[in-house]
Amino acid sequence: MHFQEFIEDQVFSPALVADTLRTTKSEIAATLGLGRDAFTRMSRIRARKTQSRLRQMLEILNRVEVATGSLLAAYAWFRAEPLPGFGGATPDQLLRENRAEHVHAYLDRIMVGGHA
Repeated sequence: MHFQEFIEDQVFSPALVADTLRTTKSEIAATLGLGRDAFTRMSRIRARKTQSRLRQMLEILNRVEVATGSLLAAYAWFRAEPLPGFGGATPDQLLRENRAEHVHAYLDRIMVGGHA
C-alpha cells in the first residue's frame, strides 16, 4: 500500500479509502466511530479527529496486509478479529477507544514471533 494513493487535496480522502476497500464512506465512518456526516463536508473531512482515525486505520492495514495477503483481507481482520489480551475487542474497537497504539504493540509482539 502507498499512502499517497489515499491523499486528495492534502488530506486522506474517505472516498478513495472506501473505493479501495470496496465499501462505502458510511461504513468507513462507522468502523472508525465517526458520525454519519464526518465525510460529508470538507471541514469535517479535514478535522483532526477524522484525519487521525483514517491515518491510524491505514497504518494498521498497511502492517497487516503483508500477513493477510491483501488489503481487503486486512480490512476484514481489522473489523472482525478479536485480539487476545484485549477482552475480545477487535482492532477497530480499540481504534475507536483511542487505543491504536495497543494494536501496534500487539502487532509488534506477533511480528517478532511472540504471543499475544
